[in-house]
Amino acid sequence: MRKLSHQKIYRLFMPRVNLYTMIIIGLILAIAQYNLVAAASGTVALACLFFVNRKQSHQKTKEMVKYIENLTFHVDTATKDSLLKFPLPMVVLDLEGVVTWYNPPFEEIFEGVEIFERALSELVEGVELDKFVNRTELIDFEIPYQGRHYRLFGNFVQTGNTAEDYMIVLYWVDNTELVGLRTTHMAQKNVTAIVMIDNYDELVQGAEDNNRPHLMAEIDRRIGAWLATVGGLLRKYDSDKYLVVMDYHGLEQFKEKKFDILDQIKSITLENKIYATLSIGVGINGESPLQNFQSARAAMDIALGRGGDQVVIRDGEKLIFFGGRSQETEKRTKVKPRVVAYALKQLIMQADQVVIMGHQFMDMDALGAAVGICAGVRAMSKNGYIVVNTFNPSIEGLLNRLAQKEAYEDTFISSEHAIDLVDEHTLLVVVDTHRASYTDCPELLKKTTQIVLIDHHRRSAEFIQNAVLTFHEPFASSSSEMVTEMLQYLSEKSNLSALEAEAMYAGIVMDTKNFVIKTGVRTFEAAAYLRQLGVDPRAAKQMMQNNWETFIAKTQTMKDAFILHEQVAVAICPDNVQNARLVVAQVADELLSIAGILASFVLCKDGNQIVVSARSLGDWNVQVVLEKLGGGGHMTTAGVQLNDVTMEQAVEHLKVVIDEYLQENINIKEA
Repeated sequence: MRKLSHQKIYRLFMPRVNLYTMIIIGLILAIAQYNLVAAASGTVALACLFFVNRKQSHQKTKEMVKYIENLTFHVDTATKDSLLKFPLPMVVLDLEGVVTWYNPPFEEIFEGVEIFERALSELVEGVELDKFVNRTELIDFEIPYQGRHYRLFGNFVQTGNTAEDYMIVLYWVDNTELVGLRTTHMAQKNVTAIVMIDNYDELVQGAEDNNRPHLMAEIDRRIGAWLATVGGLLRKYDSDKYLVVMDYHGLEQFKEKKFDILDQIKSITLENKIYATLSIGVGINGESPLQNFQSARAAMDIALGRGGDQVVIRDGEKLIFFGGRSQETEKRTKVKPRVVAYALKQLIMQADQVVIMGHQFMDMDALGAAVGICAGVRAMSKNGYIVVNTFNPSIEGLLNRLAQKEAYEDTFISSEHAIDLVDEHTLLVVVDTHRASYTDCPELLKKTTQIVLIDHHRRSAEFIQNAVLTFHEPFASSSSEMVTEMLQYLSEKSNLSALEAEAMYAGIVMDTKNFVIKTGVRTFEAAAYLRQLGVDPRAAKQMMQNNWETFIAKTQTMKDAFILHEQVAVAICPDNVQNARLVVAQVADELLSIAGILASFVLCKDGNQIVVSARSLGDWNVQVVLEKLGGGGHMTTAGVQLNDVTMEQAVEHLKVVIDEYLQENINIKEA
């Protein structure tokens, strides 16, 4: 049995006043009935007990007070001593950020500078305490000062009962060595890149026989000299492809120079009919060299999908773009349309039904391409449906004419109907867009794995990845042109009606701005083929005519347009205009007819969105401009929808990205 300690024995016999008092009083009352003398003795004993207890309690209270006083003194002394001798720099601020106290290590940082009662933000740039509005959260940020790097930790300390009774305590940790190691590590990280002559076939075919070897040798020499400036490794593994390995520091040097190798290659002139262009895909921050190489290949696909002559850097899911100022090079061969048409034919034959979907607010090109695919599906005795959930008012007349035809009686369906209709045995064809979020019904992309993508827009960061067949040609004038070429190989005998041919012809006319923009030899060949099928150009022109209200709205919008940098026209569509999206698109086209204007941007309010439509004559890449705002398109035609902003804010955002684009393309600014 464990022995009782002296303290436990002492507490055992210590007077417990409440218990003992009740017992003694009870005994006194019981004895008083029989013997008053004994009762009196008990009363005296009770009084003595009270006296002893009171004296002991008073003594214990004095001892406790003395103990607390000594403890407080020692704690205060220890606290003050700890603060004064704290090894890290430490400063106390009021809620305004003004210095009220600091320790000697902190004073050493600002040697020779008056610190007391000065705002810390005046002493050091980058101190923003206003963003820490929640006084319960930990303060944590980094700042540079006098060639050193500090990480600041701190918190709010309450000193009273009111909302203003707070102070800020900051501890400064010198992270200079860590930052140096981090910088060195980043600079030495391997970067993998793929360099490709993206118009190699056209370049070789266009060069004279005696100049061809000299041309390729000069390209090799310039690429090698460019990479040698950063000590990178270059290996040519195909006639038009190079593998590059370098460090991150070298990549930063190339970024600072805006990858001037693109312009160096284009400047090669050896009597070649066309100039050479490069596409470069870069992969960084992968977990292994293999992952960097895979990222570089994905970046290269994006660069080629955007028309080439540019650099795409892929860091995880983040993409950075450089270049992209050249027009896409038209490919004269029609091998790819024939191959795609054959593959599409097999997919249609295997499917139970085919659903065709364009982008939101379907325009004439999207409708023309959808009608062409639907005609090809019908030629194979399959059911084809076109999803029309939102559409541009400019196609309403054509839609009504098509719907009156017996073949299209049940062809146009809503998104709700399409969701019920599509299953794993349905072939889904997406035309005139490659961005899932821009399709008229994104939910359909999750309903089936049998997806075909047909688009001519320059590739953006967002791309439908799970398509089983992709026909993406950014040099093509329109999706209607691409579908027209495919139809010639899809079936031996065309079954296009005159109205269907006119719909596709109208799509080509609209996207080429009457055969002016992005018009190549194959564009005219596609138009000629449609003309043979009975297209009436006057009827196609009438499809795109505007009503009187739209004409007035366009006039009002153009009247208030203003000019930026002597080459950019910006206009704002008045509120409450019907068919505002149609108005801004047409106004953007017509502003390019003004002498000296190289690009146009027109804005309108549509519900809770601000819609921006952009056009250019080719000197400006409006896709790159609007990508900075989350939009896309291709070099001469682009758009974006801005959410949760006012018209004034949207205009300011647009001005900022236009200025950024001019800074990145000095040659345009000087022009």
